[in-house]
Amino acid sequence: MDHALDVPDLAAGGGFTLRPWRLTDLPLVREASEDAYIPLITTVPAPYSEAEGVAFVERQWGRASTGTGYPFVIVDPGGRPVGNAGLWLRPEPDRASVGYWVVESARGRGAALAALRSVADWARRDLALTRLELHVEPWNTASVRTAERAGFRRERLVRDGVRTAAGYRDVFLYARSDDGTRGTPGTDP
Repeated sequence: MDHALDVPDLAAGGGFTLRPWRLTDLPLVREASEDAYIPLITTVPAPYSEAEGVAFVERQWGRASTGTGYPFVIVDPGGRPVGNAGLWLRPEPDRASVGYWVVESARGRGAALAALRSVADWARRDLALTRLELHVEPWNTASVRTAERAGFRRERLVRDGVRTAAGYRDVFLYARSDDGTRGTPGTDP
């Protein structure tokens, strides 16, 4: 893509909202950088420095300005930024990948589910995307539940499907298709 994307503000369930990244979100980046898992699977810097935090936020802006994706900050009902949700466009005009993370201090309150549902519904309604894919590591039972509750169905296990800072990892491929099937159920355990 060669055109900038407009990252909108979105309402999400449970009083959560989604909005574009701001430099005032550096405390969120700092907290995420201290998590044992988030920096392994994202570009969140670890260890954190203000310069690295600013670079992270600027990367989010760059994704929108280069037309590769829509990065959102998840904001809780009290106005506190608690995570990230993203929609990453693919070469196919009707498909994208989604992902999310929530800092530890905000987990267990429905932020990821609200964000995933909101992004998926918006992508279908406003962007006319017909297939969204999501990768989840098999051990991440909370994320498996979130994907399934958001209408994604597991299709298969992809061996060495995602490269992380710790190396390649197996992932379940989940999909939400708007052809009525919501993905094709897999036969993996």
